[in-house]
Amino acid sequence: MELLTEIMQLVVNGLMAGAILAVPAIAFSLIFAVLQISNFSVAAHIAIGAYTTYVVNALFGLPEAAAVVCAFLVSGSVGVVSDHLALKPLRTYGPLTVAIASMALNLVLENLIRFGFGNAVQALDLPVYRNWVFAGVHVAPQQFFNFLIAAGAMVALFCLLTFTSIGKQMRAVADNPTLADIKGISPEQISRLAVFIGMGLAGVGGVLIALEAAIEPNMGFRVILPVFAAAVLGGLGNIPGAVAGALIIGVAEELSLLALPVAYRSAVGFIAIIVALLFFPRGILGKR
Repeated sequence: MELLTEIMQLVVNGLMAGAILAVPAIAFSLIFAVLQISNFSVAAHIAIGAYTTYVVNALFGLPEAAAVVCAFLVSGSVGVVSDHLALKPLRTYGPLTVAIASMALNLVLENLIRFGFGNAVQALDLPVYRNWVFAGVHVAPQQFFNFLIAAGAMVALFCLLTFTSIGKQMRAVADNPTLADIKGISPEQISRLAVFIGMGLAGVGGVLIALEAAIEPNMGFRVILPVFAAAVLGGLGNIPGAVAGALIIGVAEELSLLALPVAYRSAVGFIAIIVALLFFPRGILGKR
């Protein structure tokens, strides 16, 4: 019975962690779907969102909802500017060049954060709540609130892509940018919008991570492997697949604690990428 309770606790923790992981994972997949590039500077934008939360919450005393909105706007704006200055001129050289350049851009943005805020670990000003207990399974209220915020962000993106003209234009550019241009849709504007939304979502992911953990300049770098693994496992460019991949990675990381020390938890991301490349090269929800 104790083992069953422990497994249930780990699964719940994994689903909560996976929902948070899903937000930057769908950001990565959205940018890949529209621009056909892997932008690893998502990691730095996670940190930008977290530090925006710190400024809004700890310094100005505004609530979590305001922090989420501000993090989305700031991270999205920084994403558009950094993409225009550093990555857009390199797109003609191929996706591999852009991917490598995005890693360099990530280092630049991380060090700008260090110059602005230092290396000291920051924390948010949040109330402390007693855990909820259901059949021996503990759920922290902050975990549940984070889950709701993550779910809300994902639902909002799905509605945007499915029911709005902007979403249809994004899908058109993702499928065939040349044909979309002939039909009067500007691939350049849609690409810029995709970067704004994607990096904005990465910033929201930073908010959710900041609500559970300490804030530091390289916090995005620490989670970029499971984010990338979730996107690859679900199928690069596949938004629902990124969500499914993130939930699988989150649960797998928690269940790995039954057999492995916590230091080896990151190995789950490597294993997921290897399994996806060997058996699901287009992802578990990718098209044949």
